[in-house]
Amino acid sequence: MTARIGVVTFPGSLDDRDTQRAIRLAGAEPVALWHKDKNLHQVDAVVLCGGFSYGDYLRAGAIARFSPVMEPLIEQAKAGLPVLGICNGFQILTEAHLLPGAMLGNDHLHFICSDQKLRVENADTAWTTDYSAGQEIHIPLKNMDGRYVADERTLDELEAEGRVAFRYLDVNPNGSLRDIAGITNAAGNVVGLMPHPEHAVEPLIGSGRTDGLPFFTSILKKLVNA
Repeated sequence: MTARIGVVTFPGSLDDRDTQRAIRLAGAEPVALWHKDKNLHQVDAVVLCGGFSYGDYLRAGAIARFSPVMEPLIEQAKAGLPVLGICNGFQILTEAHLLPGAMLGNDHLHFICSDQKLRVENADTAWTTDYSAGQEIHIPLKNMDGRYVADERTLDELEAEGRVAFRYLDVNPNGSLRDIAGITNAAGNVVGLMPHPEHAVEPLIGSGRTDGLPFFTSILKKLVNA
């Protein structure tokens, strides 16, 4: 039976089709989920994709957090449903308190779009098992509100518990504290990151690399072997 991975579309989502394509390339079935639908349609995992949900007019992800689809998603994520938040999706996960901390505007106050070098810090989450801890990868980055912040106690807890999933290398593109590019919850089923792995799954598209594909093969293997 083919694993079914939902991709939520909010008003202002930009990367839902790209994410669906990445899921399909990994060998799973992408399932389109609409933000107003309270039914997750029995998917095995969910991706909150990048974009500017509701135009980010209030605060990035703050309005999307209250979309009807988030009610069952939050409940099921707390019960173990694998959830990946990419860029705006990461912002939504912090707003929904499924991940700690917050995302603020880039410290240089400019939108950034670049190929970003990362180090994999945690290869034990539902979305990262096809990587190796310490592995260096390149993933496209594009954001305006990508600066990850949290109080010192939270940051220390993330570090001590191995919950920093990815860290920026060579350059910190947005002022994120401790060079954090992505984090995971304690259970390892919810992961959020600012870079866009769905734009690095085919050699002829996006960055020209396939460094992002393991996100989608990792979750597929977890679901198949569950």
